[in-house]
Amino acid sequence: MENNLDYTMKFEGISEDKMSIGDTIDFVYKALIEKGYDPINQIIGYILSGDSSYITSHKNARSIIKKFERDEILEEVISYYLKRK
Repeated sequence: MENNLDYTMKFEGISEDKMSIGDTIDFVYKALIEKGYDPINQIIGYILSGDSSYITSHKNARSIIKKFERDEILEEVISYYLKRK
């Protein structure tokens, strides 16, 4: 089968518009890892400061995380942690 690179392909996955907060955190975490960042420190920096430059633009992660308020993200993280106890 011959590869034709003359057209744009769209890969289907979770739509950015339909990502939950948990899905978004996972997605951003993986994007940060791929770029060689410490994802925990970067996400904490973002949540505490609101400075979106803590989040890589790789795979559009910065735009995706900004769809949620920082307090919503923090609430999701704490709720997830407490439910595991």
